[in-house]
Amino acid sequence: MPPSSQLALATALCRDCSAACQNAICENCGSVRILTHPELAHLSIAHVDCDAFYCSIEKRDHPELRDKPVIVGGGQRGVVSAACYHARIYGVSSAMPMFKALKLCPQATVIRGDMEKYSREGARIRDYMKNLTPLVEPLSIDEAFLDLTGTERLHGCTPSQSLIRLQTQILKEVGVTVSVGLSYNKFLAKTASDLDKPNGFAVLGRADAMAFLADKPVSFIYGIGPAFAAKLARHGLRLVSDIRKMSDKDMARRFGDNGLRLARLARAEDYRRVNPNSKRKSVSAETTFNTDISDVEILKDKLWQVCLKTADRSKAKDLAGRTVTLKLKSANFKTITRRRTLPQPVQLADIIFRALEPLLEAEANGTAYRLIGAGISGLSKPVGDMGDMLDPMAAKRGIAERASDVARARFGTDAVMTGRTLRRKGDINIAKSLPTKPTPDQVDAQNEADKES
Repeated sequence: MPPSSQLALATALCRDCSAACQNAICENCGSVRILTHPELAHLSIAHVDCDAFYCSIEKRDHPELRDKPVIVGGGQRGVVSAACYHARIYGVSSAMPMFKALKLCPQATVIRGDMEKYSREGARIRDYMKNLTPLVEPLSIDEAFLDLTGTERLHGCTPSQSLIRLQTQILKEVGVTVSVGLSYNKFLAKTASDLDKPNGFAVLGRADAMAFLADKPVSFIYGIGPAFAAKLARHGLRLVSDIRKMSDKDMARRFGDNGLRLARLARAEDYRRVNPNSKRKSVSAETTFNTDISDVEILKDKLWQVCLKTADRSKAKDLAGRTVTLKLKSANFKTITRRRTLPQPVQLADIIFRALEPLLEAEANGTAYRLIGAGISGLSKPVGDMGDMLDPMAAKRGIAERASDVARARFGTDAVMTGRTLRRKGDINIAKSLPTKPTPDQVDAQNEADKES
C-alpha cells in the first residue's frame, strides 16, 4: 500500500482492490473498474444505501431467483415493500398496490417479507460501518450517512478507499451490493448515491456540484414531492437554476421554512452534521385486509392486532409516545389519519387501543376499509403505566400485559392470548383441529397472567 502522503494525492482508485491508479487499468489487480474524480482524496461525507435490500437478501437465500423479477410485500391486496431492479424495469415501485404491480409484471415472484431477517442483516452492515467511523447516522434499516473525516491515520487510507473496501466486505460477507455517494455534505452525498445504482460509487465535489444541479428539475431535490413541485411551477420555478434567481427572503416569504431550505439546497449548501444520535420519530404497524371490512367490531379486532405489534416494537426499543395515531385506507385508497395526544407517554397495547378505539368508532360509519394502522410518536423513555386515571382497572390491565409479555417471550406469541385475540383466532382453531394439550409451563404462564388481571 502506498504511504498516506501519496494516497492523499490519488484522484483515481480501483473499485476492486482500492489501490491508487495511474492508468485506465489497475496496475495492482488488472481491473478496469476505475473510480476517478479530482477531489476524490479530499471528500469524507458519504451516504451508503443497500440496493433493493429486501429483494437482494431473498435472492441471496434463493439463488434460483437471481435473474428473475422479485417483489417483497403482502398478498394481492397488500402493497409493494421492495422491488428488485428486474421488476423495476416493468414499472414496479415501492408502496405500489400489489394488484397493480402484478399487472405490470405478472411473472414476478412475490415473497412475504421477513423483517426479523432483514433487521439482522441490516445490523451486520451497520456494524461494518461503525468499524470505519463512530459517526454513523442511520436513515433506515438499509441506509446511513457516514462522516469519515480524520480517519485516514486510523485506517491507513483515504475515506474513499475505506468506502470501496466497505462495499467489498458487505458483498463478500453479507452477499448484497451497496451504492455509495461521496461528497462534502449530506444532501450531495445522498444525491450521489442514487446516480450509479446498483453497486455504484458516485462523487460530487465542490467544483462540480453547482453545475450538476443547475439544469435538474426541482423534483430532483430529495424531499420535493409532486404537490410542492406543482406549487413551485406555478411561481415559475421549474429548474434548480430558477430557484437560484430568488433571494432567500423571497423563498421564505412564499414557501415558509421549506422555501428557505430549498433555496440553500439549490446552492448545494447543507450544514447538517452527521448525527449518530438522531432520534426515531415514531413506532407503528399496519395491516392490509384480504377483503374490505366495514363492520366496526371486526375493525376493532384488526386495530387490536396492530396496537399489539406497535406496543411490542416500542417495548423492544424501550420507547413510549404521547401522540397515538390511527391510520385507515378506504377501498378507493383514500387515506385517513386521526391523532390524539395523551397526558403522558404510553407504550402498552391496552392504552394505545383504548385511546384509538373512539377515533375508529367515529370513522366506522359504513365505509369499507382495506387497511388499518396504529402508531405512537412524540417519543421518549417510558415513565410508567398509569393509563387513564378515570379507569380504576387500567393499572391492573397494565400489570397483566407486562406479565403476558414475559410469557410470550418465553413460550411464543400464542402462550397468552386476550379475549379479543382468542375471538379472532377462534374460527381458525375450530377449522383446524382440537388444540394440543398445553405444557405445564404454558399453563403456569397463563395462570399468572390471569391472576394479575
